[in-house]
Amino acid sequence: MPVHRPKSEDEQNLVKNGGTPMKNGHSKSVVVPMEQLNGGEKLEQETDTAVAEESYVDPWTVAEIANTSIPWSELDTKGKVKRVILWILKPIMIVTLLYFFICSLDIMSSAFRLLGGKAAGEALSHNELLNNPVCGLMLGILVTVLVQSSSTSTSITVSMVAAGLLQVQPAIFIIMGANIGTSVTNTIVSLAQSGDRNEFRRAFGGATVHDMFNWLAVSILLPLEVITGYLYRLTNLIVKSFNIHTHENAKIELLKVLTKPFTKKIVQVDTKVISKISTGQVDADHSSLLKVWCKKAEVAVISNLTEPASFTETRYDANGTLVDSTYEVNITRSETEYEKVGVEKCSYLFADTGLSEKAVGAILLCVSLLMLCVCLVILVKTLNSILQGKLASVIKNTLNADFPGRLSFLTGYFAILVGAAMTFIVQSSSVFTSAMTPLVGMGVITLERMYPLTLGSNIGTTATGLLAALASTGGNFSNSLQIALCHLLFNISAILIWYPVPFMRRMPVYLAKLLGNTTADYRWFAIFYLIIMFFVLPGFVFLLSLAGTGAFIGVGLPLLLIFVLIVIINIMQEKCPQCLPAKLQDWEFLPLFLRSLDPIDAILSRLFAMCHVCRCFTGDYVAKIAKPPISYRHSTCRVDYKSATNKAYLTLPSKKGARPPHKRTRTM
Repeated sequence: MPVHRPKSEDEQNLVKNGGTPMKNGHSKSVVVPMEQLNGGEKLEQETDTAVAEESYVDPWTVAEIANTSIPWSELDTKGKVKRVILWILKPIMIVTLLYFFICSLDIMSSAFRLLGGKAAGEALSHNELLNNPVCGLMLGILVTVLVQSSSTSTSITVSMVAAGLLQVQPAIFIIMGANIGTSVTNTIVSLAQSGDRNEFRRAFGGATVHDMFNWLAVSILLPLEVITGYLYRLTNLIVKSFNIHTHENAKIELLKVLTKPFTKKIVQVDTKVISKISTGQVDADHSSLLKVWCKKAEVAVISNLTEPASFTETRYDANGTLVDSTYEVNITRSETEYEKVGVEKCSYLFADTGLSEKAVGAILLCVSLLMLCVCLVILVKTLNSILQGKLASVIKNTLNADFPGRLSFLTGYFAILVGAAMTFIVQSSSVFTSAMTPLVGMGVITLERMYPLTLGSNIGTTATGLLAALASTGGNFSNSLQIALCHLLFNISAILIWYPVPFMRRMPVYLAKLLGNTTADYRWFAIFYLIIMFFVLPGFVFLLSLAGTGAFIGVGLPLLLIFVLIVIINIMQEKCPQCLPAKLQDWEFLPLFLRSLDPIDAILSRLFAMCHVCRCFTGDYVAKIAKPPISYRHSTCRVDYKSATNKAYLTLPSKKGARPPHKRTRTM
């Protein structure tokens, strides 16, 4: 039985009067126990709910931000000069913050490579594991998460194929996994906007729409490739039909030319070492990812080799008979070999510090995350100060507008081309989507417009693999080019499946909004999602696939069928509940922890309360804290933890400008 605290006089009046009008004409709120809403009992305040539904505002659509600045005509000379200076400084500040934001992503990628690069290279070196398609897919996800770059993991795979250590067919599934793993970066970036509920909702949705598309693409194309091998057959035909030659200087750097001068002063990571570990050229224990020599020169090394040799001499003996005589001699010959020798050592912040690679990686990870969050918070605030009034309307309408008339259906395809071009320029889908994520959170770009831009970034990032293939040498050049083309055709095939048909196009957006709404209700869910989707799930499936085909099918197939059944029942509950038996028309027959995240939320809330962490929401939003405070204000949150009750309360909003009652997101 829960323990109840004595109601204050104000609370007694609220419950007794059902929302007595205040002096300013607004209706007072009604305090209702959380259990009453979660337990399925109907609320008696039907009038408040009806009014709330009428004034409901979709959190995924952002209202125009009013221009609160003083009109130009009302400013004095000093104010006009100050405003002109700010107009000049703010664009410069935005460009500067964006530059350091991209640099922080580069440093974070280097940190992850130092922490997990060698492990990723060793994992890829076990070729016998990669013959299992599911194992290869999960390994591709884990490797890409560890090195924080699909471009790096794709280039490693292309290098292994070029070296003849990996065949094209199993490499295709690693490429599919790399596509999924690359979206972890923008999901991390979205966490920086967790301070505002609705901004976080939109930012997390904008980040995870990339995840949802990649998972949906793999769910169709992986079984299709296993059964038919269409990617392998089609790319093999293309490579044989065209006479394409290798080009060693096929490396193009565009944005990195600007960011390298800064990032090279902090850390320099030799990514070739990861490729050499995967191909078995070097040992992980005797190699360093931190660059030591920045300039090397070829030196001629002359060595004298002495080898035993034998020759046979035929001659007549004293009796006039031919006799063969064999002689053993040593022959010395000189050979000249050219070796690369370090000439100039690298000079950067973490060079020759005596710290281990893991320690340097951990420090850089903390610094890069702090730098990323600071840049992102200031960038969002600066953009918010600019995007007001008519300027905001012009920018938002321009970015989210469709082509006129009958050409409107081409807008999304044009956005795909823009996303591909921008990703090619920055040479990283992670950088492009991470830069777009805060704009989605602010409402500058809608989730529906972010979706085709994300699809374009998937195509643009394949340019790195193609360049790596064109730069490869040796007899397996055609194979390395073939796997790079597989990456390109995989993304094009996924777009052709999930974008042209309107119903299919809405699916990733719907799932991303579902995740965004869940994260808005439970902010810890974002961390939970990151850990489960990018570490626990791939690791579990990878280990399960190592146990053998029988164990994989025996455990994985029932879990997959249960998941599909739950999805089908959920859809029928929404669309056609009368088609289901009475007991399956909702999930109320299940224990609460199987159909809601509230039990986990309650545990975490208590943990936060023990650490004196208090979460507050303002205005018309729902206020939910670990324990009801004795004193609560909209702008601050003060909790007296001596309160005897452990019950959570929902405050229904007032009638004027109200919103509908807060709905918890189901997990089933």
